[in-house]
Amino acid sequence: MSRIALLLLGSFLLTSLAHADPGKPNFMPALWGDGELWGTKGTTTLPAPTDNNVQSFDALYVVTNSNNPEGQLPVSEAAPGNPAYNGGRWFTHTVEWTRFAFMDHGIVPVLTSYEDIQEHKNLGHLVITPGSFPDGPPVYFQCPLLPVK
Repeated sequence: MSRIALLLLGSFLLTSLAHADPGKPNFMPALWGDGELWGTKGTTTLPAPTDNNVQSFDALYVVTNSNNPEGQLPVSEAAPGNPAYNGGRWFTHTVEWTRFAFMDHGIVPVLTSYEDIQEHKNLGHLVITPGSFPDGPPVYFQCPLLPVK
């Protein structure tokens, strides 16, 4: 898939996360968390956290330039069953593979967990920027994770 096609696919998936019907759960794969695929149920934009509640948000990593033919869904910092999971309150982070990653891997791997994100960041393969890209999901939003059926 070309970079533009992947960006459009990622933008579509994230826009659907950000604008899902709050009453209708989606049990289709929408993002990765702790090595598993998860669906979602509706969303609402949230205000930026304060010093008192910043710990109640998990990072959601949105990769904008994967060249993996399988595609790359967003990756959550934690998922249900993980004691660190905060119930689906997200702080969006934009992730880009570096040229070093493309030189080392050719086709970059699909990232499926926070551990994958950290490993590749530590290798110099990822640049992570807090916030969302244009037409991406809101920077702060709520979207609980549901099992894929």
